[in-house]
Amino acid sequence: MEFLTTEQVAERLGVSPRRVQAMAKAGRLPAIRFGRALMIKEKDLALVADRKPGRPPLTDEEKAERVEKQTAEKDASSLPSEPLAKTKPKAGAKKSAVKKQRRSNK
Repeated sequence: MEFLTTEQVAERLGVSPRRVQAMAKAGRLPAIRFGRALMIKEKDLALVADRKPGRPPLTDEEKAERVEKQTAEKDASSLPSEPLAKTKPKAGAKKSAVKKQRRSNK
């Protein structure tokens, strides 16, 4: 029984080592942890060999939700904004202004 590192598995599957780690974390690829390293049995690669590459396409509902969200964000950004409320100066702001004024008067 031969064990492979995440880097070796990534090379064989044509994905990144981080993707291999994600598959192991999701439970789709059995892995054993040796210290900080994940080790995968060579025979377990067959479990993920038939996976579809890339991200799954959006459904029509997801596309419609995305368009609604973008439209709402666009509408919200075009509304006139309210004037900002006056805020108190920072704790040391007044003191430093007085110090600067004293220095300039000397």
